[in-house]
Amino acid sequence: MSATHRALVTNAKTWTTPSALPFVRQAGRTELIEQSHQRCAALGLTRIERPDFEPLMRSDLSVARERNQRLFTHAAPVMEMLFEQIVNTESMIVLADAQGTILHSVGDDKFLERAGKVALSPGVSWAEHSKGTNAIGTALFEESPTVVHGGEHFIHANSFLTCSAAPIFDPRGNMLGVLDVTGDQRSYHQHTMGLVRMSARMIENQWLSDDFGNRLRLHLHSRVEFIGTLLEGIIVVGADGKILGANRSALDQLDMSSAALRMQSLTSLFGTTVPAMFDHLRAPLSTPMCLSLSNGRQFYVKARFNGTPRSMMAGLGGDEPASQAVTAREAVPVDANPPRHPADAAAAPPSAFSGLHYLKTGDMRIEAMVQKVQRVLNRDIPLLILGETGTGKELLARAVHQDSNRSRQAFVAVNCASIPESLIEAELFGYEDGAFTGARRKGACGRIVQANGGTLFLDEIGDMPLALQARLLRVLQERCVMPLGSQKSIPVDIAVIGATHRNLREMIEAGTFREDLYYRLNGLVVRLPALRERSDLGVVARRILLTECPHGTPEISPHVSALFSRYAWPGNIRQLANVLRTAAVMAAGAPQITEHHLSDDFLEDVQRVRSSIPAAAPAITTPAASMPLDVPAPASVDRPAEPTVVAPPAETAYDGTSSLTLGEAEIEMIRAALAAANGNISIASKRLGISRNTIYRKLRWGKGG
Repeated sequence: MSATHRALVTNAKTWTTPSALPFVRQAGRTELIEQSHQRCAALGLTRIERPDFEPLMRSDLSVARERNQRLFTHAAPVMEMLFEQIVNTESMIVLADAQGTILHSVGDDKFLERAGKVALSPGVSWAEHSKGTNAIGTALFEESPTVVHGGEHFIHANSFLTCSAAPIFDPRGNMLGVLDVTGDQRSYHQHTMGLVRMSARMIENQWLSDDFGNRLRLHLHSRVEFIGTLLEGIIVVGADGKILGANRSALDQLDMSSAALRMQSLTSLFGTTVPAMFDHLRAPLSTPMCLSLSNGRQFYVKARFNGTPRSMMAGLGGDEPASQAVTAREAVPVDANPPRHPADAAAAPPSAFSGLHYLKTGDMRIEAMVQKVQRVLNRDIPLLILGETGTGKELLARAVHQDSNRSRQAFVAVNCASIPESLIEAELFGYEDGAFTGARRKGACGRIVQANGGTLFLDEIGDMPLALQARLLRVLQERCVMPLGSQKSIPVDIAVIGATHRNLREMIEAGTFREDLYYRLNGLVVRLPALRERSDLGVVARRILLTECPHGTPEISPHVSALFSRYAWPGNIRQLANVLRTAAVMAAGAPQITEHHLSDDFLEDVQRVRSSIPAAAPAITTPAASMPLDVPAPASVDRPAEPTVVAPPAETAYDGTSSLTLGEAEIEMIRAALAAANGNISIASKRLGISRNTIYRKLRWGKGG
């Protein structure tokens, strides 16, 4: 054995290790190669003699491929994408199974020929016991990404190669196989290993989504901007809150092994529950939650779920038998902390209901609207949603999609007001390669094709250019779309939901909206009431707080509740959510949200509105048509002691001085906010809870009227 060690030391001196290898500790890497060489020598391999290069028999290779068909299905498109990055570099991409047998390879033809001379081809085992030290076999043994370069290969015949391999694991930590890029050692590049690791993670994430598509998945990272990238961690949670699996990025970030993580639950790991996560998932204007580990480390977390609507609302996987579902639901400790607030009963998620049921918060107008929508669900009747900015039009559209038989397909939202007029046509209909200057290589399919089989939500459709309306009408009639620069129509099957804050009938009379498109879109027209017209402000506010603070949810003090009820909420639910989000952060664990926790600009706006109301105006007995801005009409409806008070219709203005349309009232409110902000549009937009673009657009529209 000592002779073997002397030979290994001698051989080690001949390794051609590149200085640019992506390893921080070169000494540790040298030790890894030495240990691999020692294993090979102990197995009886020699560096000079040529081992058996006989591949598996055709039938055995077919069996191996069939056994790993799922791995190949996930890996093949990733390999093709990776090959596009390294084409013409004298390289090849190799997929091997957990035993080291090569299943599939793609690469430059000339290099594939050279690789074939050392049996780097499908059906051949490249495990260490067969081919000595090499990236595939050594990565399998070490269970970590490995680079083997030039003379580091145990067998001299392979020393012209440079190999970068990364193992592929399933969400439970089991080895699935290895992805490898092999090339001529003279063409080594330090970015190769990064590409291989990225590609392996893509395969792992696809496997996780395939395994747990009907489960709650938490996408997390310590930096919020990395959520949605390949660097994000993904944790799968069962109906009872237990951790079922995770991707490698999650294990790295949490600094835990797969087995250790699967012994945790959502409560023990992050101190929250499954119902709280589902409530956050369904909430309007949902933003990533900030959750902490027991050691204080914070992560931003976004919940995702692809199950059926009913199973999503119940917090269960769609493929579980009913008996198991009930057991799992009972296992969730939802009754351990009873509601502290009367509104919690309405704000907390019921055990099983639909997305539309979630919108019911006790307001009679919302109740009637939901009932209308439920009657036309899955009847191929277009839906047109009207309402002021921030009233929750997209939330309603998503709820309709979730409850429809299209819920497993895409929901594609397009804001017609936010896309420049010069680009909206390409965005909607797609385009071919070279259709216009600046077009992407290979073109783009467009939002309509993306929504095929699902739902296309056209928000602010009243802002769509007139010329484009004709093309959209043709798509809705013919159910085919033709991308820009193409002569071929693509058939599409979509449900269309439109939404706008404009008066489309007035636009038709003015010639700025097509009448035929209007009648194509308005199968059922529903109007979402403004927040000031609703009687469920307390429940809506409570629900938003439960989303922002799933554990330790603060109360709203009576003084702040009274202040909220007197305010007009020009930005509606969006503005309320922004105000409460800021207040929840400022409260920082306090039991109640008080006036001190509210932002200064909101309080100034409240004070400005108060000062504009005549002191002698009796708010309770004032007729609805002349109510001041901060008196909530719905709160007075149905009170027996005040029979003369009626909720104002949607078209009634709130300024008490003239009979304005809703659009005119909005413009007047914006002008008043601008005047109070001394013409500063940024300040006015914050106070109103709407974007600067919306202010510009509404004022431009007001001048045009």
